[in-house]
Amino acid sequence: MSSQGIDRLGAMSRIALIDDHESVRLGLELACERDGSQEVVFSGSTVNSYAQWRRETGAIPPDVIVLDLTLGDGTTVTENVSRLVAEGTSVVIHSVADRPAAVREALAAGAAGVVSKASSLEDVLAAIRTVAGGEALNNVEWASAVDGDRAFADAQLSVREREVLRLYAAGLPLKVVAERLGVAYSTAKENITRVRVKYVEVGRPARTKIELLRRAVEDGIVLVDGTSSGD
Repeated sequence: MSSQGIDRLGAMSRIALIDDHESVRLGLELACERDGSQEVVFSGSTVNSYAQWRRETGAIPPDVIVLDLTLGDGTTVTENVSRLVAEGTSVVIHSVADRPAAVREALAAGAAGVVSKASSLEDVLAAIRTVAGGEALNNVEWASAVDGDRAFADAQLSVREREVLRLYAAGLPLKVVAERLGVAYSTAKENITRVRVKYVEVGRPARTKIELLRRAVEDGIVLVDGTSSGD
């Protein structure tokens, strides 16, 4: 059994699958069962059916929801992702990822990332384990989709704000960022605060460090593998 995707108490990550293609769901259910680090607690074709399941069972939100980008019930990407993220669940988009605008919508609404339906089952499971562990999913599929659609509103960060974000989003503690740039810790902290405010103002909130990483990748400040574009 993989140690990833299992919490400190040894419990398996709780996973929900929402896809209107039954064969896809069944394949993922079987893969999760074989992997042993994820327990599929819900499998259905719509977000509404998932919500009904939660109401009827009183179940707490799962750790990760694997969501098809486009469902056949007429709901929108933004509507579905926002609704699920609002419950405190991480959402992984499982899609062919051939519609950059829709992928951008999903990410803007708070999805943790995208894994292509062309990926192997092991890659999908690895993505689930990564997100369940609270880490950012900055894979090639969603970064490429973002690169193909540059309609993101520019947050107009200053040179210093970009420098601080570049280092902080790449994984350095804020204290180390301040030392590397030769500024006070309070200055670096103030820069990150301004960065967050500016992203909110253009409709691209970055409340967490993972979201800051996502924004930095979207804007080319941090490369897709997590390295800094200025390094």
